[in-house]
Amino acid sequence: MIEKREELYTSRARAFAAEEEKAASKSTLVSWLRVAVFLAGVALAWYFFSNNNMAEGAITVLLFYALFIVVLRWHSRLDFKHQQLMLLRRVNEQEVERLQGKLRNFDGGDTFINAQHPYTSDLDIFGQNSLFQLMNRSVTSIGKSRLASWFRNAAAPAEVLKRQEAVAELAQPEKLDWLQALLALPMHYKHDQGPADTFMEWFSGKSFYRQHPWVKVLLFVLPPLTLAAAVAWFYGYSGWIAVALLLVQFWLAYKFRVERDEYYEKSIGIYEAMRSYTRQLQHIEEHPFSTAKLQQLRQGLQQSGTTASASLHKLANIIDYFSWRLSTLMAFFLNNLLMWDFFWMYRLENWRDKFLPQLKESLDILAETEALASIAAFQHAHPGYAVPRFSQQQFEFRAAALAHPLIFSVKPVANDFEMQGAGNTMVITGSNMSGKTTFLRTVGINMVMALMGAPACAERMLVAPAQVYTAMRTADNLAENTSSFYAELKRLRMLLELTEQGQPVFYLLDEILKGTNSRDRHLGAMSLIRQLHHRNASGLISTHDLELGAMEEELPGSVQNYSFNSDIIGDEIRFDYKLTPGICRSFNASKLMQLMGIDIENNKQAHI
Repeated sequence: MIEKREELYTSRARAFAAEEEKAASKSTLVSWLRVAVFLAGVALAWYFFSNNNMAEGAITVLLFYALFIVVLRWHSRLDFKHQQLMLLRRVNEQEVERLQGKLRNFDGGDTFINAQHPYTSDLDIFGQNSLFQLMNRSVTSIGKSRLASWFRNAAAPAEVLKRQEAVAELAQPEKLDWLQALLALPMHYKHDQGPADTFMEWFSGKSFYRQHPWVKVLLFVLPPLTLAAAVAWFYGYSGWIAVALLLVQFWLAYKFRVERDEYYEKSIGIYEAMRSYTRQLQHIEEHPFSTAKLQQLRQGLQQSGTTASASLHKLANIIDYFSWRLSTLMAFFLNNLLMWDFFWMYRLENWRDKFLPQLKESLDILAETEALASIAAFQHAHPGYAVPRFSQQQFEFRAAALAHPLIFSVKPVANDFEMQGAGNTMVITGSNMSGKTTFLRTVGINMVMALMGAPACAERMLVAPAQVYTAMRTADNLAENTSSFYAELKRLRMLLELTEQGQPVFYLLDEILKGTNSRDRHLGAMSLIRQLHHRNASGLISTHDLELGAMEEELPGSVQNYSFNSDIIGDEIRFDYKLTPGICRSFNASKLMQLMGIDIENNKQAHI
């Protein structure tokens, strides 16, 4: 199925590339037409004015200016279409790259990495070669943040079911064009990290005209009076009135220069994002949906008779006009004749009073839709993945052909797996490199995917909701003067504290207490299993310690032994990576050391 999807995306990329080439040619042609209109208008106007045909010259200027604007807008639309086709081609190329495991150039969500989180660091949720790189399609910061929050926090089963229904609708083959268009639209614009949240937080507490109501009065009085005085001066009246009014405007601009700069700098920071959000929201508003969640999201974009895209478009236009102040010459005349900055500050505050609550809700809806779109694109790319079902039985986990979604170099070996009930521990023994740790991560990462509403890398999967907790990658912390053993102990203490809270905890522990001697490691591991047995927890523990297998007799029915094995054939070690009942009986450490050049027999003779 992956091969068929790769062929599909490759075919789509080629088709978009062909359309892109045609659109580029048309855009170039219209660009030259724009130049021709401009030159023709200049030549004709010069002809009329040079022959003292002032009326004809003025009419020519107006007509050709209007025609130039029409052609300019036509060219802008064509250029946008050309860019969209280029981005759609890139979207499909990226899908191929993900299927091939080429994740290096995708955002790993490094800002979301948290070593103290219950599982994200151990399960490669964020960072290089991560699940975030594989699944995320969002370009906007709000979309990425929403998807990251779903990775970090399991949703309630009812919410997961709603997400699964929405994702199933968006992942339908007939929705692919709409879905990829939604993902490509924000690529036209720059997206800084979290500009919308920062802007809304700042803007909510700002009220320049409430603090200075007299400035609002001057805003509607001074510019008309100044223009009238300037016209009167042109017709021979005293110019002192105009000069005085200009000086008043100049004084106002100087007095509130800090406020003016602050309003502009804060608003211009979200300009690109607002244009992007406008396009995306309009794309969502215009599309009919059938599932309840998507219908609810779409309906939330229409409030008080104004669509979310329309209100954001107004904000983008306000910021655009505000930016005219960047021209030094233009800003001098606009601010000293028309109080330009003050006018757009007023428009910003007026917009906020009407639409800020709607902006917050609209961006929340957009973030939700983008996160769903990421999962839908992932599900479309992997049609063979299972949509997990939820179990009412505590800690039930049943999967057929469970595999790891981040293994690309070879075809991942799939395993059937099942367990259920509180207080159960599956002890997994195995030789080096046999697949113990990878299997733990396979179980964990698929459980995380299931509990966020994504498909799982399995043929079938049934899972009971639980808090996933891992202890796998513990390392020294020189800044905190912490050894890896102590770091692991802290991690296990967090697990015990979590189980004391009463919520079901599904743990995945890899080679626990490996930083101490075998006697203490054995004693500590057995004590931990006994302690967890009496709590609302179940999970998997991988180990080289065969003595832990004896706990299957101590706690019959609650501890089960499974293993991964290897075979040594000549100088070759072969792994089947298959989960097998019972304790591991084949180990390969000595053979691996021999293959690395360590003469085991000679060392043995030397000691004798």
